[in-house]
Amino acid sequence: MSCGCKTSGDSAHSCGPKKTASGCENVNTCGNSYKLSVFDWLSNINNPAPNRCDFVEVRFKNDRKSFYKNVNNIPLHIGSVVTVESSPGHDVGVVSLTGELVKIQMKKKKFSEESALKIYRQANQKDLEVWQEARKKEEGVKLEARKIAQRLGLEMKVTDVEYQGDSSKVTFYYTAENRVDFRQLIKDYAGAFRTKIDMKQIGFRQEAAKVGGIGSCGRELCCSTWLTDFRSVNTNVARYQQLSINPQKLAGQCGKLKCCLNYELDSYLDALSNFPSSSTTLDTEKGKAFCIKIDVFKKKMWFAYVDSSIAWYDFDIDLVKKLISKNKRGEKTLPLEDLKQPETSTHTIDLIQENNVDRFEKKNRGNRNRNNSQNKQNNNQQGQQGQPQGQKRNRPERQERPDRSDNPNANAQSGNQPRPQKQHPQQKAPVEKAEGNTDAGNKPQNNPNKKKFKKKYPPKKDNNA
Repeated sequence: MSCGCKTSGDSAHSCGPKKTASGCENVNTCGNSYKLSVFDWLSNINNPAPNRCDFVEVRFKNDRKSFYKNVNNIPLHIGSVVTVESSPGHDVGVVSLTGELVKIQMKKKKFSEESALKIYRQANQKDLEVWQEARKKEEGVKLEARKIAQRLGLEMKVTDVEYQGDSSKVTFYYTAENRVDFRQLIKDYAGAFRTKIDMKQIGFRQEAAKVGGIGSCGRELCCSTWLTDFRSVNTNVARYQQLSINPQKLAGQCGKLKCCLNYELDSYLDALSNFPSSSTTLDTEKGKAFCIKIDVFKKKMWFAYVDSSIAWYDFDIDLVKKLISKNKRGEKTLPLEDLKQPETSTHTIDLIQENNVDRFEKKNRGNRNRNNSQNKQNNNQQGQQGQPQGQKRNRPERQERPDRSDNPNANAQSGNQPRPQKQHPQQKAPVEKAEGNTDAGNKPQNNPNKKKFKKKYPPKKDNNA
């Protein structure tokens, strides 16, 4: 959380009042607005005066921090801008940690109390003006220093430039693979910048910590946020974690192996202690089999025959241990295909439907109306086919309707008349002879199951096309 001064990671962090020792108003959060911050979890504990720690931690540009002794007992807080002893002259920095936690940090970093420099005073307005003017010149000096080194043909890269608080010294941080003879370079720098020159060679990981950036995980680099010690990382770490030796994926921003490969190494080593050796061979009735792959999470090992390594067979480590003990007794195991148990397929149901892309869309809204209309047409056609030929539908035309006044029994006859039942299209409908038709015997009856096809006419030609 930043204190609102909008100078996160900048050495010109002067958020507090200029001539007071109170520092920033949010003293509990100002210390977390820069690189390699430390949370003071002992800030609410008030120790007695005799046991009070006289040392404070002061930060400078980027990740450079050091411990200083408060000989004058100045009331300091996190975010206070102080003037400290330096060689030569004095330097200006920001207090990043106070209290008993400073002793723990000094013990962790093996910092001797005898070599600690002292704090002169709270920084006044003149100190701050000189300090901020020196910070503004650093970017231009860095570009000019790179041009001079390139003109001399030196195989080095000037990574960062830092002015001292009183502008009496400038420090150049550079990286190089081989040793660089910069005797002529220092003469050119002194003639160009008119100040004392100090050269410091840093590694590629220290360069990434100073510059900063975003890692492949999407977060800020560990070396520029909280990581203070750089442990060695080798390729065996990737092999223990069953990772492919791909330099493009295993390398970080600095070009070296990622520091995060060491984070889970202890967990993998603990899990691999229960596994048999990866060089284990099984003596089966079909031949010898060797281990190809290990899955730490599923606790399985894959084996294949020496003669034909195309087919792989996975077994649990408990079964592999039993097979190894059987080989030690001089007995051969069954072939791998016989030892492989069939896997039971588990059918999973996605109740939440998170993997369904169309879960927010209403499906088959337009198809329902089409299906309903098609079903109605099919039902009508089946009813027409099931009706016997020669018997007309009971829906008389409007012109032929009899008058109700002339025929009072028409409603009774129509109500008592049975409605024709629908038959399955595969079932043959019985042929009924029409009574009272004298010509029915003379004319041959048509086949009731014969389908009637409509005559299709060719489409009309459009002359304007």
